[in-house]
Amino acid sequence: MNLPNKLTLLRFALVPVFMVFMYIDNPYSYLIGLIVFAVASFTDFLDGSIARKYNMVTDFGKFMDPLADKLLTTVSLIYLCLNGMCHEVVICIVLAREFAVSGIRLIAAANPKGGKVIAAGMMGKMKTVLQMVASMLGLLAMALLSMGTIPQATYDMMAMVTNILMWVMAVLTVVSGMQYIVPNFDLIKNAK
Repeated sequence: MNLPNKLTLLRFALVPVFMVFMYIDNPYSYLIGLIVFAVASFTDFLDGSIARKYNMVTDFGKFMDPLADKLLTTVSLIYLCLNGMCHEVVICIVLAREFAVSGIRLIAAANPKGGKVIAAGMMGKMKTVLQMVASMLGLLAMALLSMGTIPQATYDMMAMVTNILMWVMAVLTVVSGMQYIVPNFDLIKNAK
């Protein structure tokens, strides 16, 4: 297993660590959760960069890297939603798109005429980056408020900005989902 794939697996492993710190009732737990989330998000950038630079792109990476991203970002969305920084509709849009795209990828991989692995597209990558940045802003607001370093008004402003970014990300989610569905509609139509 090459280094980019190990970084992808590390991202999977960091998700439960992130969840534990988001659950612990301690003034610094959100800060540690933010750091874990940021490290996990950085592995997404790092594994892709290394894979492309050193020609280490694999089918495993094309399939598992987006799944690791989905798991990490979906968990963060749930915590942000619980804290009023992400609307439930945004989570529904993201989950619907992720299930649809994953389904298309599975159909493409199992195609009897020659399975293929569909890699993440540029719009999907932009959506993921925006989702990670917005999540970090929201997690930072939660961490600062729990440590008592910002007033409620500042927290509310950061929460509003996070919410706006999440709605922008939801629009990108729909657009990027269409970029998977439309070109691969024949796979869906002809699936047996």
